[in-house]
Amino acid sequence: MPTRLPLVLRRCHTCASERFRANGKFRVNANHKRLDAWLLVLCTGCGETAKLTLFERTNVRSVRPGLLDRLHANDLGLAAELLQDPAVQRRNRIALDWGGAWRLDTGGSDHLDREVIDVSVRFAARIPVRPVRLIADGCGLSRAETERLVEEGKLVSAIRLNGRTTGDFTFTLKR
Repeated sequence: MPTRLPLVLRRCHTCASERFRANGKFRVNANHKRLDAWLLVLCTGCGETAKLTLFERTNVRSVRPGLLDRLHANDLGLAAELLQDPAVQRRNRIALDWGGAWRLDTGGSDHLDREVIDVSVRFAARIPVRPVRLIADGCGLSRAETERLVEEGKLVSAIRLNGRTTGDFTFTLKR
């Protein structure tokens, strides 16, 4: 589950910091029949505001009214959606840092003493994580021990456990 918006990796022109935090604030500017919209982000080093371009010089009629309402309301959910949009990331030349921006809900640890555990992992949001790290955190194992279980074939899944994933998956842990 997400706990906060991810940090935006982009160099600050004022203090040379490389991290910005989004707080869900938008700026919308209208010039006759044209609209510009930006997501405002604050430098973690000096507090300087930077703008991430969402759209420029767009005809008012081509913007969905619901989107415009959410921009005016500074919708935090919309900020999360737009930060994860590959087009917005590419246009603004940014990357996201998800470190500390999510938490794992396991529903308790009473199931960990079983011989074979079948687990289904569901993501509340598209957060890129390494399944090995997620499994280690959820099962109370070290990452090295989790890697060893993968190599021994005692931890199996249909997906590659050493890469990053943002989608739901299942795995089986044999002790």
